[in-house]
This record gives sequence, structure tokens and C-alpha cells, in this order.
Amino acid sequence: MIEVQSPLENQEYELIELEQKLKPLGYVIGGGWEYDHGYFDYVMNDESSYLCVRLPFFATDGELDRKGVEVQLGRPFLLAHKYQRGLDDNVQDPNPLTNQFSEPQDPDAEFPEEWIKTGKEYIKELEQVILHDMQISPRN
Repeated sequence: MIEVQSPLENQEYELIELEQKLKPLGYVIGGGWEYDHGYFDYVMNDESSYLCVRLPFFATDGELDRKGVEVQLGRPFLLAHKYQRGLDDNVQDPNPLTNQFSEPQDPDAEFPEEWIKTGKEYIKELEQVILHDMQISPRN
């Protein structure tokens, strides 16, 4: 994981406004969200591992599943998630048909040096879209 300092940190917006701007760029809300925090993820590459730009956010006035919830942005970072190919042969689930996904080989793998510049360029694009192109003002 490589954290990247950004003027996005601590900015507050309505979650729906961020979603409307970031989803057309290919960002999704990652599957690991909780009611108080989550991540916008952009997968840059997924050949032998997922190389992602990740933008964390935290609910400031309620829970993420509430309409109109406001969130505060955290520090963006670059993340490599190395996954196993094929089926997981060590499944402990009593009903393996409900869980067909392999355990990650390394959920926080080393981020490849040759992708760091590209990842930082994606973060600059995020800054442009959120801080300059959005027709909304931060809440803070």
C-alpha cells in the first residue's frame, strides 16, 4: 500500500454526489464497506493481481445506507491485491457451493514500481474531478 498526500483529504460531500461523478470514470464502491466507512476503487490492472487506486470515505452524519449521507474523504492510496488462480482447495465452509471464491494470496501485496506514476496520475484526475469539476462545494 502506498499512501498519496492529497488536497482531497478531509473534504466533505454527499456520497451520492461523489458517486455520480466517479462511477462514469470507472470507480466503484468496494465490497468491503461498512455502515460508517467505505472506499471508492478504480482497478488499473488485474492481470496477476488487482492494482487499485483507493479513496477512503467516512460517514459524518449517519450511516452510509441513509439517503443524503455526507462523507469525509480520507487519504487516497495505491493498493495491490494478489489473488490465487483457480478454486480454493482449503475451503472451510460447510456448504462450498455458496463460497466459490479463492482466499487472497496476498491482500496487501507490494505495489509494482512501474505502476506508481500511473496511480498518482489517476489520483490527480480524482482531484481535478472532485475539487475543480464538481459543481458542488465541500461541506467543510
